Amino acid sequence: MDASQELKPLRDAVQSALVTVTRSANALANEDLQFQRTVHPSVATRLDQNTERLLQLAGGVLKSAAKLTGQHEPRLDDVDDVEINWKGIVDVIDSLLEKADTCLDEYTGLVKRKDAPTAEAGRDLKRPKSTTDRLDWSLKRANILKPQNAFEKKTRNSEPGPWKPVLTTKPHAQTPLQASLTTFTNEEGLAQYKHPYEHEITTMQYPAQVLESREPVNYLPIEKTKAIWVDTYEGVLEMLDELKKATEIAIDLEHHDFRTYTGLLSLMQISTREKDWIVDTLVPWRHKLEVLNEVFADPKILKVLHGAFMDTIWLQRDLGLYVVGLFDTFYACETLGYPGRSLAFLLKKFADFDADKKYQLADWRIRPLPKEMFYYARSDTHYLLYIYDMLRNELAGLTPENPADEAPISRVIHKSKDVSLQRYEHPFCDPETGVGNRGWYNTLIKSPTLYNGEQFAVYKAVHKWRDYVARRDDESPVFIMTQQVLSDIARIMPTDMKALWSLLEANARGLKPRLNELFDVVQEARERGVSGPTMLEFFRQSSTGTVQTSLGAKKVTSVVEIEAKPLSIEELKSNRSQLWGDVALNSVRDGSAKAPRMDYREMIPLYSFDFAAVKEELPKAEEAPPKARAEESKPPTPMEDEGFTLKGGRKRKASEDIETPVSVPESASDVEMDETPAAANEADEPPSEGSDPDPIERAKVQSKRSQKRELKRIQRQAKELIKQGKPEEAQQLLDAAKLDPVALSRASKKERKERKKRQHQQDQQQQESLPDDEAASEEEDDDADANDQQQPQQEDQPFDYTKAASVLHAARTNNANTNWNGTGGGKGGGKNGRRGKPAFDPYAKKSGDAPQGARKMNYERAGRTATFKK
Repeated sequence: MDASQELKPLRDAVQSALVTVTRSANALANEDLQFQRTVHPSVATRLDQNTERLLQLAGGVLKSAAKLTGQHEPRLDDVDDVEINWKGIVDVIDSLLEKADTCLDEYTGLVKRKDAPTAEAGRDLKRPKSTTDRLDWSLKRANILKPQNAFEKKTRNSEPGPWKPVLTTKPHAQTPLQASLTTFTNEEGLAQYKHPYEHEITTMQYPAQVLESREPVNYLPIEKTKAIWVDTYEGVLEMLDELKKATEIAIDLEHHDFRTYTGLLSLMQISTREKDWIVDTLVPWRHKLEVLNEVFADPKILKVLHGAFMDTIWLQRDLGLYVVGLFDTFYACETLGYPGRSLAFLLKKFADFDADKKYQLADWRIRPLPKEMFYYARSDTHYLLYIYDMLRNELAGLTPENPADEAPISRVIHKSKDVSLQRYEHPFCDPETGVGNRGWYNTLIKSPTLYNGEQFAVYKAVHKWRDYVARRDDESPVFIMTQQVLSDIARIMPTDMKALWSLLEANARGLKPRLNELFDVVQEARERGVSGPTMLEFFRQSSTGTVQTSLGAKKVTSVVEIEAKPLSIEELKSNRSQLWGDVALNSVRDGSAKAPRMDYREMIPLYSFDFAAVKEELPKAEEAPPKARAEESKPPTPMEDEGFTLKGGRKRKASEDIETPVSVPESASDVEMDETPAAANEADEPPSEGSDPDPIERAKVQSKRSQKRELKRIQRQAKELIKQGKPEEAQQLLDAAKLDPVALSRASKKERKERKKRQHQQDQQQQESLPDDEAASEEEDDDADANDQQQPQQEDQPFDYTKAASVLHAARTNNANTNWNGTGGGKGGGKNGRRGKPAFDPYAKKSGDAPQGARKMNYERAGRTATFKK
């Protein structure tokens, strides 16, 4: 029977049971259980018993799943732990479901089971670069068992004293091993072991083929070469026999440092001109890989690496391997002045290969190794020997600019030797001074945050505690607690367990079992920090003196030894400007000009002026006429209460205007300003009696204003004629206005009357089809004509209140074009008979001309929408 058919009945039974349980849980969640607890005590007892039972079952599932997936077990002691450990629970369950899904797919044959890579696995064709730049989280942070726990020789993270090289034999030695393992004192005053191959590397002479240009050996197609997976000691010996026959080999390494304190060399790639090897360096017998020193320390075989600054340290720390005869292609790129110095740049430049560098951040502890990662590791060394040939030829063809300088290729060799002479040292940290490669000194000196005494003490104490836990559990300090969490704890200084857990919840979920320990560390450090130095005081002391380390007997100078006495402000001033340099300053400021003494006296000449040379005559003031003087001397008459009449506005007669030449404005802004209501009101408003007592001057001002208005109106008419394509008529209009603007104004008024009369006749003809409105329209037009004829002869008349129409009880008309307040707003209506749009009557019934209201909106309805249709 097919496997999928055997699985189907079991799967259906499990799914039906899960559906029933889920429905029951949802039904209980909708009930008011708290109310039931209060009303029925027996219900509360049963609920507590069931809750405890469910927590036990869930804890058992999580415990089994955590062991299976290699994750931290989230403990559920009470109901609150579910919320606190929710993220950990989700991670464990997700990993369990992923494993179950993978097993089901493999069982049913949906996917093939992944086996360890073989020689045939490397026979894939050249693959294009991946289109996605992001690395899957399962490949970046894999949840697997720590491979270092299975090593035959464990790493000691808290080993006292200096780190001792792990090699047991010394192939190709010029100095015996025991003579090479001597100690010395470094710059920090600590004892360290010397490099075992220091003498061999410094005295080595590179082969002649390295220093001269030769024909490059092209790389073989990747599908014709072998990529061999080496995970047995027999495979290592077979590879070693092949490597001894080569004259150049390419080496590259893959490293992991997130789930280990010191770091973990996870993979090693070695290539010759014909073959590629991928060596598993996480096997339990990894210490036996020391046998590769027969090739790595052979000065006759050139070792080509790219950016071997850390590779040489990882090899001697984990495997006891030392590189003698290194050629670092990174320094070759630097010497040749290439714009890029990465291995990906060289692969693209010389091999036209696009390396997918996202796998550089992958978790290389994963076994079996995925095909994509296997292919990436192989490609790093497959083309490297051909790249070396091309770089060597370019370096050999260069000549030094100065004959006394060394050749460019010799400079690359010397830098490569310096890389080979690097030594591994134990990571250390002085908890009080922060000195060391794992210390806090360099971190805080660059931080903008200034801690007080308590905060500074808490920071140092938590940093020390984190380093201790990381060494004990063989985890990186960043995995235990990130730098951001450490800074938050020191800055906030939580006063209870809940506040401390809120800071650790997102980044340090595995610290709950040690939460009490961490809280005690924070509280003790806070008490000590009350009398301790602040962060600023500590750095002031360290900059003016020396820092005493607890790991060495000597004093270590942090920055520079200077006098303890602080410098004064005058000593800190510079004699040369950082901005202006040597530019000459003002003589007054730089002191070159000598100021006169305070008691210095100098004769000042007397002031002289020739008044006879001035012949200007002062203007004579005109005498006021006798009548004006009499009026000025007349005492003011007291004001009496008099009756008044309300006068209506009137148009100024043409006879009142005084002909005065006025320049026509050119700018459009003058026209626009004249059109504003404020300007019109200001022009029509007569001046007050007290402002200008002379009526002649007042008449002149009014005539000028009226004449300006007429000229501006004529100018607007001329612009309209120009827009209509009649420039000649516009010019005639302007010329006439300049000669006699008053006469032109009268002619324009007469023309407006005639045009209004013609418009009135046309409106009457159009309204003949409306019998209901005919009478009202004729009446309104007659009123408008009467107003136009009476305006020139209108005189100031008293307002008669007895004949005025009622405002509160105004008569309403049935005319459709009449405003809601009784005044005509349609044809013939409006102010002074002007025609315009009828005003909206809010009290009238709806009609076709009235604005329509908004239609009823379709509100959102509950339920399934019809957005997606087939």
